[in-house]
Amino acid sequence: MTQDQLKQAVAQAALDLVLPQLTAKSIIGIGTGSTANFFIDLLAKYRMEFDGAVASSEASAKRLRTYGIPVYDLNSVPELEFYVDGADETNEHLELIKGGGAALTREKIVAAVADTFICIADESKKVTQLGAFPLPVEVIPMARSHVARQLVELGGDPVYREGVVTDNGNVILDVYHLNISSAPELENQINNIVGVVTNGLFAQRPADILLLGTAQGVQQLKRPKA
Repeated sequence: MTQDQLKQAVAQAALDLVLPQLTAKSIIGIGTGSTANFFIDLLAKYRMEFDGAVASSEASAKRLRTYGIPVYDLNSVPELEFYVDGADETNEHLELIKGGGAALTREKIVAAVADTFICIADESKKVTQLGAFPLPVEVIPMARSHVARQLVELGGDPVYREGVVTDNGNVILDVYHLNISSAPELENQINNIVGVVTNGLFAQRPADILLLGTAQGVQQLKRPKA
């Protein structure tokens, strides 16, 4: 199977999981990126069976509106039953690295609100230890150099993602060569650097369900309840 076929398969699996639980009042959190786009395209066929969506990026909001799906501001939404999004990396604990599309802050906010975070990814994203994919860090522009120096102190090699401005008006540093042996601890350390908005580690709020596309079919992994 091609990578796009794997993405299509996990998007369909997510729809099959979510659709039976939707009501006319349901609002769904929708992520950003190519895998999330497959989910949006499939969800559009059922747009009359739920109220609308909250999008983690302007790009996803535009795609949803193209299908006639109402897009709500998160501040006006009392609750989100589901958040469906992809990932750049995931480990066995369903901790993630996200932010390749520069939407990590809004993705993290929507994930924090959702009752159930469903991650959809192809098997190439499953790793033993996070960190082969560079860790995106969203930074207030005036703090870029300061934050980069602090990231070097943590053992990383930050690279400014030129030409990229987030939907929040900030910049991205992609950090290579980090030792992510403890993702929750590193997530906190980086977020405590003055000038950092947030980083792309989803360890404090990992996925609840991982739908992983493989050549043998879609595997469903669940995070153990605390």
